[in-house]
Amino acid sequence: MKRWPTADSNEGLRLSIVFITYNMRRAAPRSIQSLLPPYQHGIDTDEFEILVIENGSDLPLDQHAIESLSPNVRYIYLENAPKSPARAINLGVKHARGEIIAVMIDGAHMATPGLLRYGLVPFSYERNPIVTAPRFFLGHESQVDSVHDGYDERAEDELLDSISWPRDGSRLFEIGVPYRYEFAGGAPKLFWFVRQFESNCLFVLKESFLEVGGCDERFDLPGGGCLMPDIYKELCEMEDAAIVQILGEASFHQVHGGISTSSTREGQKVLWDKYVQQYEGIRGRPFEISKKPQQFVGHMPHKLAARLMLTG
Repeated sequence: MKRWPTADSNEGLRLSIVFITYNMRRAAPRSIQSLLPPYQHGIDTDEFEILVIENGSDLPLDQHAIESLSPNVRYIYLENAPKSPARAINLGVKHARGEIIAVMIDGAHMATPGLLRYGLVPFSYERNPIVTAPRFFLGHESQVDSVHDGYDERAEDELLDSISWPRDGSRLFEIGVPYRYEFAGGAPKLFWFVRQFESNCLFVLKESFLEVGGCDERFDLPGGGCLMPDIYKELCEMEDAAIVQILGEASFHQVHGGISTSSTREGQKVLWDKYVQQYEGIRGRPFEISKKPQQFVGHMPHKLAARLMLTG
């Protein structure tokens, strides 16, 4: 097996996770923990780094506490940050030492234990893989609904305690549901084989990310609007791109008062229309999901994950 350079090597690391956070004192530390061995399987600490980019938070994380989580965690506070995370992502990529980057635009997402391992697999056989992991909500229904019906941080903490998290991270499937995309014209529920148009954990070669120009900072709406759908589409349309979706691993969104999940379904539709309007103004064309062929990589570590192969 190839041994990648260690953190103090001049050659750089295999993977750099660009992890964006904004006012997430409760959620972000747990998300970072879910990205570190021994919780993460099949990857060593010296193979990757996590760049925690604080996007101008009013209540920032404690740098010492965050960097004390692991020697491969670095913290950067972005001063005078725009409301969009585009600049923060580009800053993280600029500082990234890995030849592969994993962009996590929302630091409230917790990973399942094989996410990094399977996210890296396609880079062993494809020249230019564009790899995504599906997104889930914590809770027994979409947080777009549950937060208006009493679901809050306390209820979520109790759910995580009920599966003894972080003892077995695959049990997140017992207390989560797939994202819904009705407002964007997608399927009623996100199944494993439904084509994605964005991801909270996007694996790509740093070289490819830079080749398409990185995140377009004209996407300046709070939260980014169509920022991630745009960069994903641009990457997928590269001539040599291989689109890969991960099966059986995912990221799970913790409740934290985010722009989208705090809105009603009607409000989400209004937001999406606004996002698409900006996209069309910037790109000069209607928003469309890439139609290129896609492939899959992964496994089914939990029976509830496997059930989503066929049913909602």
